[in-house]
Amino acid sequence: MLVEAVNWLPERNWPRKQIMANPALAHYVSGWMRPDDFGVVALDPTDRPVGAAWLRYLTAADPGYGYVSDDVPELSMGVVEACRGRGVGRVLLRAALDAARERGVPAVSLSVERANFAARLYLSEGFRPVESFEDADTMVADIGA
Repeated sequence: MLVEAVNWLPERNWPRKQIMANPALAHYVSGWMRPDDFGVVALDPTDRPVGAAWLRYLTAADPGYGYVSDDVPELSMGVVEACRGRGVGRVLLRAALDAARERGVPAVSLSVERANFAARLYLSEGFRPVESFEDADTMVADIGA
């Protein structure tokens, strides 16, 4: 689902090989599943994966785009294009945040390009911008453990 997350923009069509060759993107899934990685997957009625939301702790030595600190996991989410805009992302987001709460995680971060429709979803679910860049924001949700 990292490919779907990266290719949210219809005119962006980066192949898996290109994404995985980019260390700034690949570190979101490389070596999955580490002991503190967790996430959820959405399946269609035929049990085909149509989306995923996952959390990974990254460090200051290898930060993600939405890095805020070593003790705050970064959320990544991808939904296949045919299922976008149908509520799959909201269900995944809520399930991922519930899983984080169950693990005692007090806050979650992410990075989202401002033009991405998902930015509105994150705002509506309690994320707030904490740092802004040219075309993207780092956001944090205090989810309470």
